[in-house]
Amino acid sequence: MSNQNNKKALVIVTDGSEEMETVISVDVLRRAQIDVTVAGIALQNGGYAKCSRGVMIVPDQSLSNISNFDVYDVIVIPGGLAGAKTISSDPEVQKLLASAHQTGKFVAAICAGTIAIKSANINKGGKITSHPIVKADLENEYNYQEDRVVVDNKVITSRGPGTAFLFALTIVEQLLGKEKRNEISPPMILASTL
Repeated sequence: MSNQNNKKALVIVTDGSEEMETVISVDVLRRAQIDVTVAGIALQNGGYAKCSRGVMIVPDQSLSNISNFDVYDVIVIPGGLAGAKTISSDPEVQKLLASAHQTGKFVAAICAGTIAIKSANINKGGKITSHPIVKADLENEYNYQEDRVVVDNKVITSRGPGTAFLFALTIVEQLLGKEKRNEISPPMILASTL
């Protein structure tokens, strides 16, 4: 598949990541011809991430093997509470997210993955959403919203597996415009509300 738009996304996955949020994000971004790298961290099973419902995902590479993060236009953090805790507590990920945001890149997190935004000290006081399970971790330091997807100051957050398509399409729209979003949506036969 040719990639004319030159946009790149990094999706970070680990054991306990939510598989729907991970795979739907990767799939939708690739449909928009965004070059997606799935990077694994802290994997206990060797070469794959055992996700929250037992689905195995084989990352393209280990996060530690990536030498240049400046090439990525967005970094995506899926949910799954156990995976989100691992990702958000990783010092390298915290630095990576903070640096990406400071240099004007997008940072996107869905479900419990939103706690990584807080851990990286990004956009404090700004609008944010998450799965209700981590709302209490966020609402005192952010302007917490109940919307399905929230975009504020290049931070894209969303609520859970049921909002994964909308989350991914919002990333596409932020990177490539509404036209590209409208181009890739019809073949997926999504609900008209998306």
